[in-house]
Amino acid sequence: MTATRPEAPAAEAAAAAPAPGPGAGRMLGLASAVTFLAFLDATVVNVAFPDLGRAFPEVSLARLTWVVSAYAVLFAALLAAAGRLADTLGRRTLFIGSTFAFTLTSLAASAAPTADLLILARALQGAAAAGMIPAALGLVLAHTPPARRAAALGAWSAAGGLAAAVGPSVGGLLVEWWDWRAIFLINVPLGLAVCLAAVRVVPKEARTGRRLPDPVGTVALAVGIGAVVAGLSQGAAWGWTDPKVLVLVIGGALSGALALRRSRSHPAPAVDRDLWRDRLFARANIGALLFGAAMYAWLLTGPSYLIDRWDYSVLQAGFGVTPGAILAMAGALVVGRRVPARLQWAAVTAGSLIFAANALLLWGWAADSTSYAQIFLPAGLLGGLGIGVVVTALSTVASAGLPPQRFAAGTGLLMTARQLGGALGIAATAALLTGTGAGAGAGEHWRGVFLLTALAALGAAAAGWTMRRKPTRGA
Repeated sequence: MTATRPEAPAAEAAAAAPAPGPGAGRMLGLASAVTFLAFLDATVVNVAFPDLGRAFPEVSLARLTWVVSAYAVLFAALLAAAGRLADTLGRRTLFIGSTFAFTLTSLAASAAPTADLLILARALQGAAAAGMIPAALGLVLAHTPPARRAAALGAWSAAGGLAAAVGPSVGGLLVEWWDWRAIFLINVPLGLAVCLAAVRVVPKEARTGRRLPDPVGTVALAVGIGAVVAGLSQGAAWGWTDPKVLVLVIGGALSGALALRRSRSHPAPAVDRDLWRDRLFARANIGALLFGAAMYAWLLTGPSYLIDRWDYSVLQAGFGVTPGAILAMAGALVVGRRVPARLQWAAVTAGSLIFAANALLLWGWAADSTSYAQIFLPAGLLGGLGIGVVVTALSTVASAGLPPQRFAAGTGLLMTARQLGGALGIAATAALLTGTGAGAGAGEHWRGVFLLTALAALGAAAAGWTMRRKPTRGA
């Protein structure tokens, strides 16, 4: 591991590694709560589209999809910058500030009188969520003893799995009982409760003395990631040769390259490039990119397949994917508590292979399955188990070599890799589905998506195999 940049070493060390104690459990509870809120809002809106269409009949469906895309784009764009900012301003400051902003923007979304204002509120909500996640996980890592970090990461990952499990069904119930505004309004009391608890529980941190990250590089990085994600998200709808898509993808890539170039020599870089010099951290990022593509393609495809194959309602499809999401929680907890740090690479490899088996099962029998229980249920259980195992193990591998004062920055980079992979997976899924001929047999037009998912998961398994620790002399 290379040394950190000499901005204020003594101050950083004093501020970044608070003594672990009985507060570790409370930190984990708060971090899990905001993770649940952030990932719930990434999925819960999908079930509200029919209601949104009735509320805004003059707005096209393509434009309404930005209610989802605006959140996802800003969330992905700002994760890396937020992680760097958390390690500079203080994780407590960014955690409380971002959670309060998330609460306010949720209230604004619930009260939005027009579709444009709703999309704006969702974009701001995604920006706030990007600040919550690295700050929350940074607090957990800093306040948890090293021997218990894997278990804490398992519980944190389970919170994300719980959000995936209950998101579609909770969203469907809220929309059915009230309307689409309820899915945002429910965040307000929960967010305020977390803010009040954090003010009382999270200890104040000494100033690190680190400089604020390079503003030009930070903006270039956010614009670059956001543009690439937006271009990939809209490619299937606008056409991959549409000038808007090309400008977004190519311009975003150039903007990101500029940010990386500036970070090479800037005294307070927007991206901590030297973190990638650590072999395990770099390979964990590659694994997160590949598995993110597989996982997000599956999360998008699962409910849609049930609706298309057996005419499930949105609510039925939400309950249909719930068993797999529950198993994801169980897998995360078991890996965090039972798998030692030296074998987390094996968990990444095995979990990715399990997830690939789920996709290959559907690829082979998607057109022939006659019932939910015959193929989709066992495949969904395998997929959920794979997600829980891999997400937890990747976080553990990536955090193993991070110094305490850079926990949030490293977390931001890892989550950014996963979100970029997710954007690629969703874009490829949309391209395969929209490019299939109308004469395809029942279930046939899903086979390409399932094969793509399996290949990406196999790539993640190969990346996991490279994360093996070489024994040191005398160990």
